[in-house]
Formats: sequence, C-alpha cells, structure tokens
Amino acid sequence: MKARVKWTENAAFVAESGSGHALVVDGPPEIGGRNLGPRPMELVLMGVGACSAVDVTLILKKSRQAVDDCWVELEADRAETEPKVFTAIRMHFVVVGKNLAENHVKRAVELSAEKYCSASIMLGRGGVAISHSYEIRESA
Repeated sequence: MKARVKWTENAAFVAESGSGHALVVDGPPEIGGRNLGPRPMELVLMGVGACSAVDVTLILKKSRQAVDDCWVELEADRAETEPKVFTAIRMHFVVVGKNLAENHVKRAVELSAEKYCSASIMLGRGGVAISHSYEIRESA
C-alpha cells in the first residue's frame, strides 16, 4: 500500500491514495489552517469506522440478512498531553433492515472487532480501549 501527502499551503495538504483518490487535509485556524478538510486524527477515526462498517455490511450480506442501511457512530477520547493519542474509541453500529436477526448483527460486529477490521485491531493492540455496541432498526 502506498500514499502521498503533499503540502499545499499553511496547514493544508492533499493526501493521495495509491488507488488514485485524493482529499484535502487541513489543520485548525489556530495553526494556520483554513478548515478546508478533516484533521489527520479525524481521518484515523473515520478510517476505523469505515473499515469496520465495511466488514459488518459484508458479513450481514453473506448471511443473507436484508440490510437496507448501516452506519457507525464513533466517539474517541484522546490523551491530555502530547502525543495526544487515542485512549478510547466507542463504536455504535446502527443497522437498518427487514427482519434482521439479532444474532447475525451481533456476530457481524464481533467478527469485525475480533478478526477482520485491521484498523481497529491495530489500534487496540496499541493500547486503545475500543468498545462496540449496536442497535437494529426495522425498515419502514
């Protein structure tokens, strides 16, 4: 895997993935940023959420669950002093579908947490306390 991050101005950078996608990353105004894009640590948190959400939806589809929507809401705590690493991440999945079996949703979240989500497992091994919860909503 490769990526490139190039400085554009002040605290702004363009991050390019090896697969050819790009996005602007920017710092807060107090360090010269203009709020043009997410902060680097926000990207880490979003990446963890995306990694796990991909797992959960794929696992549920493979188990023939009628999933109509899925998202994960994330909250993270950071250390008070430098380096301000994540100390805890709480992940709450909302899965919407028709007649979803709770045991399948629970298992999909567990498999992502314990076996498949490289990002959350990596952070957990680095000392971040990661918790997972879920709720099931019936499609209209």
